[in-house]
Amino acid sequence: MLIQAVFAGFGGQGILRTGQIVAYAGMSANLFVSWLPSYGPEMRGGTANVAVVIADEPVASPLISNPNVLVAMNRPSLEKFGPLMQPGGKVIINSSLIDQNCERDDLLEYQVTANELAQELGNPKAANMVILGAFQAVTNVVPDEMVEEHIRQSFAAKPQFIDKNLECFRRGRTVIQEASG
Repeated sequence: MLIQAVFAGFGGQGILRTGQIVAYAGMSANLFVSWLPSYGPEMRGGTANVAVVIADEPVASPLISNPNVLVAMNRPSLEKFGPLMQPGGKVIINSSLIDQNCERDDLLEYQVTANELAQELGNPKAANMVILGAFQAVTNVVPDEMVEEHIRQSFAAKPQFIDKNLECFRRGRTVIQEASG
């Protein structure tokens, strides 16, 4: 098993946190992981991405040239990383902010209206948690309970946000499950 995922978007969208939760959940599942963030000096509003590798064997390098999973939270991220995807890879697109497809017929594409779903659930800043749920449904890389535990830990300093973020995570997962029939 080898997941080479890139989570990408604007700074301030929770990209780094999302990747970190995935990496911690992978460690909790006794898998080998790496987490390598990249962001511009302006951070909020600039570009941000994180490479997360999860494997059942030691990870040789945290660098990902050709991801097999892409989470694109904005159009520039899809345009940058979409062409680098491995054939047969999976692309999760935040269709709230991206008005195009990945334009490759050798990829599995999942469209998620993450911003709208987070807004509907009363947590407009949690589009990343919706996308995290979609990622989990698409990859099933670790048990849901482990991801949920790391969401709780990630928001431990702000416990008033835990339940809403868990709700957004679960909704993102459900959207993919319902679409997959």
